[in-house]
Amino acid sequence: MGMAALNVASSPPSPLCSFSSIHSLNNHDYYNINHANCSHSASEWVSTKVNKNNCKFLPFPCSYHSSVPSTKPKSAVSRMQPNLSKSGGHGCSWIQGNSIHVHQIPISSKNWRRGSVDSALPSAPVEVASVQNFFEYICAGPLIGKMGLTSDTIAESIDKWILYGSLLSRLFQLNDMHLTDPQKKRFYHYYIPVFLWCENQISKHASQFKDGEDIPPLVIGFSAPQGCGKTTLVSALAHLFDVTGRKSATISIDDFYLTAEDQGKLREANPGNSLLELRGNAGSHDLPFSVETLTSLCKMTKEGMKMKLPRYDKSAYSGKGDRADPSAWPVVEGPLTVVLFEGWMLGFTPQPVEAVRAVDPQLEIVNKNLEAYYDAWDKFVDAWAVIKIQDPSCVYQWRLQAEIAMREAGKPGMTDEEIEDFVSRYLPAYKAYLPVLYGEGPKGSTPENLLVIEIDEGRNPILEN
Repeated sequence: MGMAALNVASSPPSPLCSFSSIHSLNNHDYYNINHANCSHSASEWVSTKVNKNNCKFLPFPCSYHSSVPSTKPKSAVSRMQPNLSKSGGHGCSWIQGNSIHVHQIPISSKNWRRGSVDSALPSAPVEVASVQNFFEYICAGPLIGKMGLTSDTIAESIDKWILYGSLLSRLFQLNDMHLTDPQKKRFYHYYIPVFLWCENQISKHASQFKDGEDIPPLVIGFSAPQGCGKTTLVSALAHLFDVTGRKSATISIDDFYLTAEDQGKLREANPGNSLLELRGNAGSHDLPFSVETLTSLCKMTKEGMKMKLPRYDKSAYSGKGDRADPSAWPVVEGPLTVVLFEGWMLGFTPQPVEAVRAVDPQLEIVNKNLEAYYDAWDKFVDAWAVIKIQDPSCVYQWRLQAEIAMREAGKPGMTDEEIEDFVSRYLPAYKAYLPVLYGEGPKGSTPENLLVIEIDEGRNPILEN
């Protein structure tokens, strides 16, 4: 199975509320929302029915219909992995409606920037069914306690969960009626909780500025091993930001790799060092270019400002890679609310020479190169999401899945043997730097701006040991 297919197959369900269509997504004009015999919002339903323990629900399983068109902003799609196939198997959604009424509700960007999702929904509860099951499923997620959420706060924001789940279902072109359990986990136990955490970080960031001041975009760093689904996660977050009226930009450390020509020069300057022969480790990035790009992104505070985001083509030179032609770079427009910055070694910090030499003598020069990376990358990051794994060896299997997906999409990729050799060049860095990253967090991070998410081999979040 290709990585992209596995990512989606491990993403969760569709919402409670039925969103028949979203018009003018790029302009955030109107949502058409279907409700079955509504008389309150879903949040009111949960708070009055679930919390009072006197509710009567229709039988489970049940389902809600959603047919929002698959409108995909370029900022999300450009980084989305291929083959995001529709789910099969036996899924189970939550709500079964009766008669359907369509409500057309204007939504302003101003409202969305306040995160006012409830105000966009009809003020009448969904006279439907298993809101309680949906509510309890959300509360059982492994990230809920870590994020400081309670059953009360979830009940108050249940409409947000409904809306965001619907939007993600449409993004991934999933059948809302037949979402698998892994898909439900991916949406409601992973993507949406992380998005809510991002929203909270943005609110705290904005509160530091006075009225009338330009607010620079919040830069959120996502540090995660290769193949663990961070690009798909970031794409999902970018989509939610874009369709809720907040402009975002996505960037990867991969986009700052040296050109193929300069990588060849690096290889020649370090003969015999397999860790610098190919792209990946510290030393194989164009740091001045990254500083220039991140600095420019942080200045995107006004309407009308535009800039191109660099991209790297991993399929070039039979999978060895090269920087993509600037004509293919996506354009972002200001004012940006958030920059989503992801990478496999983001947040790594140099370690004592003796420690890295004990892991692999070739790592010594990589460790020296790493000294310049804080000023080039990490100092730009305002908030951190660290995706934690127990065993770095799973990176090989994930990378294999990604390359298979690339080949199935018609793009040239590495052979299985080349993949094994390629990943082996990253494992020393994982062994040397991950323990410190997991134990201390990235340099400059605090408990208030750091979210650590431990995932299993299926790329789903789990409770930390």
